[in-house]
Amino acid sequence: MNVVFSELQRKRTIQIVINTKPKPIEKPASVMVEDVSTEVHRLSRCLSQGLFPSSGSDGDMAETANIRKVDGSLRFSLYYDQLLSRLVVTVLQVEGLLEQSQKRSLQPFVKLSLMWAGSEGVEVEGYKDGEGEGVPPVLWTVLQEWRTRIVKGSCNPLFGDQFSCTLQEDQEFRHITLRMEVRDFDKFSRHTVLGEVRVPLGQLKLSYPLELQEDLQIPQKDLVGGVLLSLKFLPTSQRLEVGLLKITTVVTGICSDAALYARISLQYNQCKLRYQKTSAVARCLVTVFNEVLMFSLPNFPLEKCKILVSVYETHTTRKSTKHLIGQLTVGKENNSEDEHWSLMMRSVRQPIAKWHGLLI
Repeated sequence: MNVVFSELQRKRTIQIVINTKPKPIEKPASVMVEDVSTEVHRLSRCLSQGLFPSSGSDGDMAETANIRKVDGSLRFSLYYDQLLSRLVVTVLQVEGLLEQSQKRSLQPFVKLSLMWAGSEGVEVEGYKDGEGEGVPPVLWTVLQEWRTRIVKGSCNPLFGDQFSCTLQEDQEFRHITLRMEVRDFDKFSRHTVLGEVRVPLGQLKLSYPLELQEDLQIPQKDLVGGVLLSLKFLPTSQRLEVGLLKITTVVTGICSDAALYARISLQYNQCKLRYQKTSAVARCLVTVFNEVLMFSLPNFPLEKCKILVSVYETHTTRKSTKHLIGQLTVGKENNSEDEHWSLMMRSVRQPIAKWHGLLI
């Protein structure tokens, strides 16, 4: 009985399939295809950021796109109170910004960094300055960092935010530069640097309030230290060994409980696949780690992978938020790091060590 019922059901199914006529497929217009592809690209970018989110200050340290022209200016005021030995910085207004996208309005804010440099350049082995060989690069250190509030939907935002810090001696101004970056806040992706203004305090007379307006310039990274990395590729097991050997920095004063640790992440196609953290080591001028981290590579082309190293400062004896010291990337996408990556690929199963500049 079951066999007869199955045979009748099979014949009925065949009859239904034969009598059904396929509907003609209409070819969509080319404009529709272009709009859908654009939307898919936007959603995939948001999805990738959601699956592999940045933690802490990684979003603030996003690599800036190739900017050839910067529009806008920054109006601010500076004043040094000699009685209180305090520097007062007031961010007044940003003018003349251009909309980067028609789908989303700007949400600008200003990040301020008070940076100190020694009188002489400090040599970082293996690091070549863009100004030429034979000249030791200057290592900077960040004394203070501030951020203004976010002004939504304005190309000429008004701020009026005031910041201050204590500087012991007026003669320190010749070593200090104030860097102010105008950024566009985006909750789905990383903040975009629209432009920056650098003010060497040693060239100004700040005994009375001084109001300035400067045009935004193309943002640049500053060298804040050096990292000695070791790379080893194991093709049989598809593993990558990243060794953090040493970190050298310049500091004006070291707290007794200050410590450094690194967050090393493996990225593919601008998406963070996985990350690992090193142990915290007491900070000094040359902090020695000698720690090796192991990464299992996915089934992706190794040429499209890169390594992001973020160095943070923390405190061991008290609870405090981490502070980003600097970052570096190693991979094919960064032309200055191709040499180390190529040496690793030519010397498989052998660790290759090389110094890299730590930038912020």
